[in-house]
Amino acid sequence: MNKMFKKIGVDSPHGIYIYRSKEKVWEFVRADGDAFEPLDKGVYVIYFDNTKCSACRKYDEVWFPFVEKWSSERGDSAKFVIVLCDWFARECKSQAAAESFKKFEVHASPTTVVLYADNVKAVRYQEKYEGVMYEFELKLVLDKFEERAQKAMKGEKVSPPISKESGKALEELIMQILKALTLGEKKE
Repeated sequence: MNKMFKKIGVDSPHGIYIYRSKEKVWEFVRADGDAFEPLDKGVYVIYFDNTKCSACRKYDEVWFPFVEKWSSERGDSAKFVIVLCDWFARECKSQAAAESFKKFEVHASPTTVVLYADNVKAVRYQEKYEGVMYEFELKLVLDKFEERAQKAMKGEKVSPPISKESGKALEELIMQILKALTLGEKKE
């Protein structure tokens, strides 16, 4: 039987973990072998975690409560996975985790990959998000993910709800608001 953990942290064994919502534990699936592959049909949310990454520790504060909340409210509508190394594939005590970092081309941390598999090992659609995500962003991504995946598999064009372009547009809007507020203060 695989080891079970309440939480994964910097002292946890390197490897691949899957969240078991009924038991509310992370199951250590394996350290050896090939890269992560979907076990069956469905949505997978994979957190690529580096123990030497300070941003990952910040993301942990969002990730773990989000996974518990989502799973308690929506059951197994998404399968949550952690791939853990010290520093990407370069410093990793797990062949399976290192191969997963390579397979999904993860070069920034934290990175969250959301994918849809229509059967074992057949990834049909995926989105990749680099950097810390907050609860509202994770929810925004997951709420209609399967719908986007179904459209993409039919050949329809889909856009992820969060992109570098949308982030730049939001940043520009915030700057405009701040400038307007600053100018408004100077006029008084």
